[in-house]
Parts: sequence; C-alpha cells; structure tokens
Amino acid sequence: MDATTLVTPPYVAGPLRLEPFAALRLVPARVGSPSTGRAFARPYKDVSARLLRWQARGLVQADPAPALYLHEYSVNGMTVRGLVGALDVSRRAARPEDRAVLPHEGIHPVQADELADRMDEMELNPAPILLVHQGSPALRAIVARIAEREPDHAFTDRAEQEHRVWAERSPQTLAEIAAELAADRALIADGHHRYAAYLRLQRRRAGDHPAPRPTDLGLAMLIDQEDTPLFLGPIHRTLSGTSLDDLRDAADTLGLAYREHRQADAVQALSSAQLAATDGTRWAVVKLAVGPDEAAVEALHQRILPALPHGPTAIAYHHTAEEALGGARPDAIAVLMPAPTVDLVLRVAEADRLLPEKATSFQPKPSLGVLIRSLRDAAPAPS
Repeated sequence: MDATTLVTPPYVAGPLRLEPFAALRLVPARVGSPSTGRAFARPYKDVSARLLRWQARGLVQADPAPALYLHEYSVNGMTVRGLVGALDVSRRAARPEDRAVLPHEGIHPVQADELADRMDEMELNPAPILLVHQGSPALRAIVARIAEREPDHAFTDRAEQEHRVWAERSPQTLAEIAAELAADRALIADGHHRYAAYLRLQRRRAGDHPAPRPTDLGLAMLIDQEDTPLFLGPIHRTLSGTSLDDLRDAADTLGLAYREHRQADAVQALSSAQLAATDGTRWAVVKLAVGPDEAAVEALHQRILPALPHGPTAIAYHHTAEEALGGARPDAIAVLMPAPTVDLVLRVAEADRLLPEKATSFQPKPSLGVLIRSLRDAAPAPS
C-alpha cells in the first residue's frame, strides 16, 4: 500500500468508558512553555527518565491515587471544560451501531506507527486527544456539581491559558459518570493519528501479558459541545500547479457556476455552498452543488480537484486566510474554505464517511503538560 494513502482507523466498541488514572502534572511554570515541547522530543527513550528527574526536582508532580479529572481552560475569551480520563480502546466494533468513538478523518498508517513507537519509547500518553459529545442533562449536572468545589489546581500557564483542575475520586460520582457515558458516542475533534496510535499500541501489546494492560487505555478529554463548545474553524488550501483558469474549466466541466468578483465581494460570498479562490490578482467564487449532508471540502476534493486540467502538484493547508493568501500566485491558487458545522461533521461520521485530510480545525486546544498519563504502572482496574 502507498505510504501516503489515507485509511480509516478501527472503531472502538462501546460502552464508552473513561477510566480514572494517576496523573503526572508539570508545574505551572513549565506548562505552555516552548521548552516543554522539546522535552517530549527525540530521543524518546530519554523522556520517561527525564520526567523522573524533573519529578525529583519538583518540576513534575505525581498524583498519589487515580482520579477522573475535570479540566477547565480559558484563552482569548473562550472557556472549555471537559472530563479527562483513560479511554478504553481494548474492544473493536464489529457493527456500526457498536461504535463508541467516531473518527471523521482518515489517517496515514506510517504516522500512526511512528506515534505508537514514540509513546512506547516514552512510556507516556503526553497529551489527551479531544473528543466532543452532547452530554446528558444528568452528566451536565454532575460536572456542574464538581465545578462548584474549589479546584485542586488553578493557575495561568506560560502561554497565558488559565487552568482549573478538579480530581474526582468519589466511587459514587465515578459510577454515576460511567453510567451516563456507557451508551454515549463521541466524535474525535483533535488527535486522529494519536487515537490510531492508541489502537496500534493496544494491539501490539495484546499478547504480552493478560489484561488489563496499560495500553488498553489512551488519554482523552471529553468535551460537552452543548456546554462549553470548541470553536470549529475552516482549514484553507493553496493548490500549487493550478491556475484560476484551471478552476474555471473544472467548474464548467461539472456544470458549476464560476464568477469572478472583486476581493471584498468574493470573500463576502463565502458560505457552506460556495468557496472563494484567488491567484493573488483575480478573485473568483464557485457555487458548489452540495447535498444536505455533504461538506464543501468533500465537493472540492472529490469532484473539483479531479476535474482540474492541471495539478494540483501539491496542497498546502492553512489555519488562517492570511497564510493561504500569502501563497497565491498565477500558478498556485489560494482556496478559502467555509467551516462545516459540528452537526454536519457528526452526520458524516455516523454515515461511515470520512472527510478529506485537514478538513476541520477545532480550537482552542489545551496547553501541553497539564495532565499526562504514564504507561509504566497505569493498568486499569478490572471491570
């Protein structure tokens, strides 16, 4: 198989389970610092030992007992709150109705392998993947009850994110949370390749020793999109080796409306059914023939790109329009994309479809180092 091919990661079977774990936490001065990211870089075999040295120096704190954590972070006027625990990835779904975690993008197998290798060498899940769901009223009430307490930890990190963390260890509350999550489904918002790495690492270790195993779980943060939603933004494209004339020809071939406009009018026309494109001088709007459960990014990749008479020889992805426009030139067009809604992404995932690579950008993400999971003595308790 071509190493660049995108594949669907396996589906985790329900019930959806977040298990307590004993977190490692960097001290506030280390959270959000550029040097922190480098601490988790190569050589990966040294990372676990490095954290042990930091722990001896008081730079890493280890919780004495497992907990399910409520983590709230605020940045740029947005506040996000979610439950952080060890996601059970030990079972695979045989039927669509059995699925507990829904990916919406494909993964590169080589990248998933590399991430699994990295976690294995580090003996860590260094950061949680982000999952979104619509929590039940009962679960929302439980979360609100936890948040009424004084947080166990509250600080502002080096990146100016404000954090509040509660450790929940009450057997009754944990049982209530587990009951509310059991029949739930969650959508992967961020971390598709890390999710796939969890599954690969779990499968590699399946024959090592009897369950439960540390690798039967992977660190995850579950966010109630109806309570403290993540912002879902677009990811724009730069298509190298393609011109606006090529885009017009593709639109004509597909029977799509193509119109050239002034820049302000083209940007204003951007919508769920229209995209805007420029070569840095000219601007155009293409009206897409999208179905009710189809995203604009699907129409671009599945119909327009194959119909181009030239290219694209490469596709670059940008989280801001300014970055995309910086690459526009006569032989490379910037394509400004509309953002899909969370409901649309969920409908795509539930229909067992995948969006093209780099289709969504869920923001903001928490800083690295607030909650880390060790794989050394992290085996889950038997169910």
